[in-house]
Amino acid sequence: MRLYVPAFTLLLAVLAAGCGTKPSSGSAPTSGGTSESPRVLRLGYFANLTHAQALIGVSRGDFQQALGSVKLETKTFNAGPSVIEALFANQLDIAYIGPSPAVNGFIKSGGEQVRVIGGACANGVAIVVSKDSNITDMKQLAGKRIATPQYANTQDVSARHYVKTKLKEKLKEDGGATDIQPVANADQLNLFKQAQIDAAWSPEPWASRLIHEADAKLLREEKDDWESKRFISALIIVSPEFLKNHPQTVETFLRAHTKVTAYINANREEASEKINAELKNLSGKALKPEVLKDAMTRVEFTTDPLPESVKIFAQWSKELGMLKDVPDLTPLFELSIQKKIDAEAKK
Repeated sequence: MRLYVPAFTLLLAVLAAGCGTKPSSGSAPTSGGTSESPRVLRLGYFANLTHAQALIGVSRGDFQQALGSVKLETKTFNAGPSVIEALFANQLDIAYIGPSPAVNGFIKSGGEQVRVIGGACANGVAIVVSKDSNITDMKQLAGKRIATPQYANTQDVSARHYVKTKLKEKLKEDGGATDIQPVANADQLNLFKQAQIDAAWSPEPWASRLIHEADAKLLREEKDDWESKRFISALIIVSPEFLKNHPQTVETFLRAHTKVTAYINANREEASEKINAELKNLSGKALKPEVLKDAMTRVEFTTDPLPESVKIFAQWSKELGMLKDVPDLTPLFELSIQKKIDAEAKK
């Protein structure tokens, strides 16, 4: 069963978190936290390249086949905050999401309603500039108009932190200010064509779309500013209550996710076609072949949630004033199941 769900009201999410209620598992909780299977597993994800395992795992039937008698219900979302709202409102059990909203959800719920259980995608973010901007170096972004997908989302945090830390001296010299504008990815295409923005800090496939459809130029991949050349862009979260009551079902799902990840990495071209077909099915429009080809070169599909990069994003959010404080994020990660699966795969 596949549904499209718009963002729940923020008020509902706040009330759910504030009253301290814990979400149920989608079926009657089993006593003692046993691994009895639930009737339903409710999965959330985006119609987005960085959620490729969900696109293939749902459309090809990998998840449902693995789950057997447990019915898979899927819901697609447009942004991470609405996924967190749905989790708080007991509308989801497992979801694919970016690191920043996952951390925000963990903190807002007092560490009670979000757990990271695995990774999905690393990197896949690029800084592109208008063909008429004459920008050839990252320092030249100082004083320019930079678009990000949404305020406080993962790319927005990266862009604002870069400007604050790396362009600080340049801005002092020039006496100007950089204008960071949260603009929906789809709207950035027209703004580039109308020369109303100079650059965009964009996730794939939107960065490649700007290059091929709005004559933008690739300035730099964000990974090149990370010491490890890797950062998480999509991971998997679960309701702690669902994990407690149905650990075997969570393991079954993660095993299917791991197999799909391996399939994508071993069959990039074939997987790209399946991803594009599902994107068309969900959004009504497939990506152009050249866009998909470029975008796939910039993403890495992985089961590792890269916890250290998640913690860095959280620290950046604090430095930017988006978070008052960053608690110990160790309880956010419940990786024992995924580590066991990965260890078995290596053997």
